[in-house]
Amino acid sequence: MRRTVVASFAVVLLAACSQDTGNGDDSDFYQGKTISYIVATDPGGGYDSYARLIGGYLQKYMPVDNVVIKNTPGAGHLVGANTLHRSKPNGLTIGTFNIGLIYGQLLGKAGMAFDLRDLAWVGKAAGEPRSIVVSNNCVIQSIDDLIAAEEPVKFGSAGLGSASWSDMMLLADALELKVEIVPGFEGNEGEMSMMRGEICAIMGSTSSFKNFLDSGYGHLILTVGGELEGVPNAVDVAQTERAKRLVAIVDALAKLGRITAAPPGTPPARLEALRAAYKASLEDPQLRAEAARLGLPIDPAYGEEVEQLVIGALDQTPETIAMIKKAIDGTE
Repeated sequence: MRRTVVASFAVVLLAACSQDTGNGDDSDFYQGKTISYIVATDPGGGYDSYARLIGGYLQKYMPVDNVVIKNTPGAGHLVGANTLHRSKPNGLTIGTFNIGLIYGQLLGKAGMAFDLRDLAWVGKAAGEPRSIVVSNNCVIQSIDDLIAAEEPVKFGSAGLGSASWSDMMLLADALELKVEIVPGFEGNEGEMSMMRGEICAIMGSTSSFKNFLDSGYGHLILTVGGELEGVPNAVDVAQTERAKRLVAIVDALAKLGRITAAPPGTPPARLEALRAAYKASLEDPQLRAEAARLGLPIDPAYGEEVEQLVIGALDQTPETIAMIKKAIDGTE
């Protein structure tokens, strides 16, 4: 009798282990489970808004009980990205962070515990113009004012190495702007700081500023990565060949926005299930309508296409990397 019980237990254990490989049909794996969606920012702001919107629709297209948003801010999205990388690759964790980490990997940023090429890429929700927004109370009211400024103009940004920090460093170098970039302003905190007069301006994803702009607290003075009616484009403002090349880097990376990935080693069948649900969510007419009401642009790409975009962004010549390094930290 004891031998029969042990044998039966072994059969069940082997079956469970076989099911957990994720190499076969995982149509039943997600039934009743919870997906954790790591967001590398505080609540509020663009990345959080996209994740909460998409997470609600993932529940529609996967047989899960919940999609739980887990805000994990810090170090210019690095804390959240490292958390994603360390997560168990079982198909139950995904995460979103910004492309500032591409700069970080190119420059060998300390603290990056992973190679972006190794992540299991699910998709991206949107590439959109990145813009400089200034407070209506700031002495700087146009890009011409900023270029002509004789004293440093105080800019807020997310953490050191974030996309907003890195992009602004490149633009400041390209356009020879006198700026003081103060890290640590993410989401609503940056807007509140502009309203309090602590900082003058911020650079970031254009849609993130919608409420601030609609409320009449500020306006856009420069954009890159797309066209905005009535707003000067950095591509046209850049004068020298070096300036144009730096602006082109920011322009290209702006189009790789709102990216979502799973941990390295996520089983192929579960990764495909995540990709299929992510795609179905972003192509859902109801999500598109809700995104439009929220002012969140949707310009998606999926799976291997996003993987190739990330690999392409990392495939830079030593000359280009040296130029980025000089612009960002002043070293060759």
